[in-house]
Amino acid sequence: MDLINFILACYGLTMILVYGKIFDIIRPKHHFFHCTMCMGFWAGIFTWLFLPVSFNFLIAGFISSGTSYFLSKLIDDEGLAIKINK
Repeated sequence: MDLINFILACYGLTMILVYGKIFDIIRPKHHFFHCTMCMGFWAGIFTWLFLPVSFNFLIAGFISSGTSYFLSKLIDDEGLAIKINK
C-alpha cells in the first residue's frame, strides 16, 4: 500500500509541476518543466523525503519517473488516451 501511495503522490506532484497553471511563468524558460520523465524523477526523490518507503532515494526517483511517464501517456484530460482504430 505504501508503494501505491508513493506512486500516486509522485504522479500528482509531477502533473502539477509539468501542466499546472501556477508554473506557466517559469515553464517557457526551462525545458526541465516540460518533461514528465525528468520531473517525475525529482518528484520521486522529493516525495521520498516525506513518505515512509522501504527503498532508497535513487530507486524512488526511478520508480516515480517511469510510472509518471507511463501514466501521463495512458491518461489525459479526456480520460484514457487509448484510441481504437477500426
